[in-house]
Amino acid sequence: MTTGRRKRREGVVVSNKMDKTVVVVVERLVRHAQYHKFLRQRERYKAHDEKNQCRLGDRVRLIETRPLSRDKRWAVQAILSRSEALADVIATAEAEKAAAKAEVETAPEGGTTP
Repeated sequence: MTTGRRKRREGVVVSNKMDKTVVVVVERLVRHAQYHKFLRQRERYKAHDEKNQCRLGDRVRLIETRPLSRDKRWAVQAILSRSEALADVIATAEAEKAAAKAEVETAPEGGTTP
């Protein structure tokens, strides 16, 4: 696969809930023309992840590709680094959410308890 003229971006995976698709936030610094202050500009890209390898918080490199769907024009070329800490926090939060849901389902119906 030749990559000579294809655009590349690096960003962080913020969603991997779709099948073979990830949402990646790419952040760049732009200098204001008048005030010369640096501004952060963020853009979200939907990218193709063929093997569903990307996890939340991973730093990835995207490469431009042909249109794959209505919103998807990028593909994950490489996973540059894994974010273990963020994945652990999210897994813990999901486990707590599931436990709270289980408590609500097992609670007796009929209002208050004596």
